[in-house]
Amino acid sequence: MGMPPVSDAGDPARSDALSPEDRSTAILSLIQSELEDDKAEEIVTIDLGGKTDIADAMIVASGRSARHVGAMADKVVKRLKEAGLVHARMEGAPACDWVLIDAEDVIVHLFRPEVRKFYNLERIWSETARAPVRTDN
Repeated sequence: MGMPPVSDAGDPARSDALSPEDRSTAILSLIQSELEDDKAEEIVTIDLGGKTDIADAMIVASGRSARHVGAMADKVVKRLKEAGLVHARMEGAPACDWVLIDAEDVIVHLFRPEVRKFYNLERIWSETARAPVRTDN
């Protein structure tokens, strides 16, 4: 369970304790570990480094039911906050068809299987992740 605190003194704005890359890797590892522990299905991690400013990585996973999706989301957010990422936010919890967790460096999408199939985010973002980096110069 032991991930080093994501930030110094519980303040996620300070990154003295970890470099940005190490911080991002620690957040990603914590989320992946929690989802595996909670029996998430079809966990896909997409590297977004250099492709977008919204996050370094995206995780897409499924739960067996709305209840399972909600429980996984609650546990992920709880673990993130325990690790010092106090600004982790969750959207979509009332219905639990699709829950989004904004963990700053990592975006997590948790779906019921039929909703995941409909939106097919991993295909869209995997194609984006493979596209050449755009430069506006």
